Amino acid sequence: MAEEQKTDRSIRDFVWNIVEVHSQLEEIHKSWAQLLGLTEPQWLILMAIDELDEGRGVSGIGVAGKLRIHPPFVTNQTKQLEAMQLLARKPSPDDARFVQMSLTDKARAEISKLSRLREALNATLMEGLDEASFEYLNKRLTSIAKNCRLASQKLTIGVL
Repeated sequence: MAEEQKTDRSIRDFVWNIVEVHSQLEEIHKSWAQLLGLTEPQWLILMAIDELDEGRGVSGIGVAGKLRIHPPFVTNQTKQLEAMQLLARKPSPDDARFVQMSLTDKARAEISKLSRLREALNATLMEGLDEASFEYLNKRLTSIAKNCRLASQKLTIGVL
């Protein structure tokens, strides 16, 4: 029983650490967004598009999936980003019913202006960790994220 309590305590500590990291990252994203005159969701959408775009653009559904938000919200926000000339939207070459989005040169230039600040932020985030440690941590977090999705699904369908 003592081992179960120890494991439970470790998991609870882990969860609260993740809550704290999420909260701090949210504040960082708000700061980045403010520097560009955007909302936090708009900033995250731009970052998701930048991350996912492999030269062909990104679908709104792809962005919504990456950010775990509703596709109609992405559509609404990306139209605003397009009006701000930070985003280009064009019909998908595979299916004209869908839109592919990519960052504009203006968006890339604005984001590039933040590169020195981003480097300093990354150095602070990685303080005390070398590249190998960070890679190890990311692999473990990827595994934990997968397990969390599975646990959530099991809880939703009542098999836990």
